Amino acid sequence: MTAPAPGRERHLLVVDDDDRIRALLKEYLARQGFRVTAAQNAASARNLLETFDFDLAVFDIMMPGEDGFSLARWVRARSGPVAATPILMLTARGLAEDRIEGLKLGADDYLAKPFEPQELLLRIAAILRRTQARPTGQERLKLGDCVFDCDRGELFRNEAPVRLTEAEAQLLRQLALSAHTPIDRMDLARDTADITGRAVDVQVTRLRRKIEDDPKNPRYLQTVRGVGYMLAPD
Repeated sequence: MTAPAPGRERHLLVVDDDDRIRALLKEYLARQGFRVTAAQNAASARNLLETFDFDLAVFDIMMPGEDGFSLARWVRARSGPVAATPILMLTARGLAEDRIEGLKLGADDYLAKPFEPQELLLRIAAILRRTQARPTGQERLKLGDCVFDCDRGELFRNEAPVRLTEAEAQLLRQLALSAHTPIDRMDLARDTADITGRAVDVQVTRLRRKIEDDPKNPRYLQTVRGVGYMLAPD
């Protein structure tokens, strides 16, 4: 048992077509103090997401009919609280292609089956810490119309919050800690789900869309040829 229970007052949505896995996940997470709602397919999950506010959703990728990728795409295309729901993807296929696709769609993290329940719990806790972090007044970097709070891992454009996934916030924080200094692409990839560096490229592309006025000609998140990337705040 983990003490104190990390899931206190947090509402999770678990979506998996396997009755046994769905039941086991619901039972385990409930024991950790989470309030857990489960769905066996994407259609049921959509109805639940439009009815309740969830602190985090766990999507199985390999489901008959509409898969987890399609469901994640639908979530990110919505407006309001639904679109901001953190997503953890589960799959029986530990393929780099799945991880890259999930990151492109805005998933916050990825876990391949089979997995240890404790690892699932730690990943959920890490996402919740980042997405529901409290302000501490630490350094803020100005990026044109955007401001990045390094300590909280939060981005604002014209004072309005801009949603970041866990991976995006972590990458931006790494770059911010060495602002105006190029960082090797493989060094940035070392702690990601895909150590080939492709995941970093995906995150950079997504971050540029959120930070830059012209993502194809970046001013703040720059590519340093032959090295990697550099953050150049005002």
